[in-house]
Order: sequence, then structure tokens, then C-alpha cells
Amino acid sequence: MKHILLSLACVLALTGAAQAQCFADYKAKKDGPLRLHYGVAQISGTCSASAAQQELAPRLSTKGWTLLQVQSVFGPEGLDQRKASAGKFYLRF
Repeated sequence: MKHILLSLACVLALTGAAQAQCFADYKAKKDGPLRLHYGVAQISGTCSASAAQQELAPRLSTKGWTLLQVQSVFGPEGLDQRKASAGKFYLRF
């Protein structure tokens, strides 16, 4: 019984971690004429820079933007400090 409860606790802990909110801040460009932007986006997959890059690149390209760099990934606690810098690109993509 003790092993079953321990296993259940581990599964619940992993499920909670997988559902944690993840965000990335990034830089993107659009050519003709050259335009640059800094933005913040929510990431639905694994909370890592490489996963954010794989998720953001196609999302941005549908609107003509090219992802240049994922700056960082963070949780909801980092949103407020980035909101002003991202401006209209805050949670847009």
C-alpha cells in the first residue's frame, strides 16, 4: 500500500510540473523593409529554449516574421517585468 501511495504522489507531482505555465521572450525580424521586434509568448511544450524555438519559429513565420533568438524561458513570475518592453508583441504570438 505504501508503494502505491508513493507512486501516485510521484505521478501527481509530475503532472503538476508538466502543466506549469511557461513563457519565452524572443527577438524576431521581418524584411522589406527591415523591422525588428522583441516579444513574449506562451509556450505549451517543454519549458526550454530549444522547445520554445521549435514552437515559436512556425508561429511567427505564418505572419511573415523570422525568429532570430529566444532570449530566455521563464514562468509567470517573469511576465510583469517584460510587459512594457514587449509592447504590442506581449503574448501576441
